[in-house]
This record gives sequence, structure tokens and C-alpha cells, in this order.
Amino acid sequence: MKKFIFLLFICSFFALKSQELKAFQLYDQGGKKINTEKLVENLSEYDVVLFGEYHNNSIIHWLELKVAEELYKQKNGKIILGAEMFERDNQVQLKNYLDGKILVKNLKDSVRLWNNYETDYRPLVDFAKDKKLDFIATNIPRIYASKVAKEGLQSLNDLPEDDKKFVAKLPILVTLETPGYEEMNKMMAEHSGDKAMNFVAAQAVKDATMAESITQNLKPNYTFLHFNGDYHSKEFGGIYWYLKQKYPNLKIAVLSVYESDDLKLSLPVKDFKPTNLNLVIPADMAKSY
Repeated sequence: MKKFIFLLFICSFFALKSQELKAFQLYDQGGKKINTEKLVENLSEYDVVLFGEYHNNSIIHWLELKVAEELYKQKNGKIILGAEMFERDNQVQLKNYLDGKILVKNLKDSVRLWNNYETDYRPLVDFAKDKKLDFIATNIPRIYASKVAKEGLQSLNDLPEDDKKFVAKLPILVTLETPGYEEMNKMMAEHSGDKAMNFVAAQAVKDATMAESITQNLKPNYTFLHFNGDYHSKEFGGIYWYLKQKYPNLKIAVLSVYESDDLKLSLPVKDFKPTNLNLVIPADMAKSY
């Protein structure tokens, strides 16, 4: 019996080995496999890259850093970094850290950092610091997004003028024609009823603010590499949609993420709407939180 179990283990091991277990697989919009070298070559051609992520996936965070490092080389240093994880009203403190004017401790004390900052986002910030790159805090302060979710988009009109600079220019267009918003509205309606559109508006004000933050910091011949939750740009919605509304000729690439139970990490079949670049990762990969 022990011999049989051992042989079964050996057969299983070699079966898995023959399938070439992967941590991720990249595809272009047409479904063709690409490697990371080709990925970076593609991204260097764009004005803006929206790198969608799952916040709790370590492989994605590792890949974000590697892409930033290689894109820096490809563009001869002409890249700008930015992220959803930093809010506009913390830009001064973030800039002070990048410029070496404050220490890590001061940054942690003065900026609303995400709980996984140290492991997942600090490597990106420190890369920008080391290479003297701009790192833009693109998101709306969470207090204002929360206000919209509770009171509606019109509540932003009552903000003091000094506070409105941390929000995309009002009025902000919110429409269910934006990819993903109708889906969100239906999902929230099950729990929030008539208040569902407030949650859609809260998502929209985040997306619009991040889009505006990106366009305000673009430079000729630079690529702006932006890190955001996948939902903020998937299916060419969210940030992408707001960027295109104002600057239709802007060259924007979207990298979207999909989880797969298939060991080959094939592209999804059901409800699959590819973007420029598509990252498939194992669904059973351990989550960081």
C-alpha cells in the first residue's frame, strides 16, 4: 500500500511538472500570449498605462514593480508613477518624502497609508524616490467619496473652495453608460434601494478625480504608469472612460486582471471583455490579506 501511494505521488508530481506551473500569464487584446519583455515594449508606446490590480495579490505587486523598473529603462527615465492608494490632499507629504525632506516615520504619521503599504506599495514609492521620479497621489480624499455615498454627488457643491481642489472639477458627469457602472447599480440596488446611485456616484467621483490627476501631471514623451484596483479601469471603464471624455486622442493602455482555476492560465471564456493587456493569475494563490 505504501509503495502504491509513493508511486501515485511520483506520478502526480511529474504530471504537474509536465504542465509547467505558472504564477501568471500575459495576453494581448487578441488573445495572443506575450512575455514581460513584449509587455514593456507595448507599454512604452502609450501616454498613460492603467495597471489594474487585485490589492491582496503579491504576484501582481511584484509584477508592478518589475514593469516600473523595465519601463524606466525602456523610456530612459521618462516615466511618471501614480496610484489610487494615495489621496490628493497627501501629495505635499508624499513629495516631501520623495525629495528626502522627511523620513519614513514622518510619512507614516502624516499620510493615510493603506494597511498593506509597507509590503505592497512602499517598494514602488521607494523606487520613485531612488530614481527621482514624480509619484502622484491621484485619488479623492476618502472623506469626500464617503460623503457622496451617503448624501449624493450634489453634496460636493457645499464644500469650501479650498477643499474642492482635491476633487475633480464639478460638475462630474455620472452615467450608467460608463462600463461597469450599470452592473454596480444593479448590485447595490439589492442592498441600498434608491440610494444605489449614490454608490455609483462615489465610484465615479474617484474615477474622475484620478483621471484629472493624471492629465494634470502628463508630460510630453513621458508615460504615466498608474496603479489602481482593476474595477477602476476594467472593460475600458472608470478612469479610462473619464480620460477619453476629455482627451479622446490620448493613447491609453489598460491592463486587466483575471483569476483562473486552469493550470494553463488560459484566458476566461465566460463574460470575457479583454482590454489592451490581460493578466491571468491562479485563483488559488494565497492572498496577502
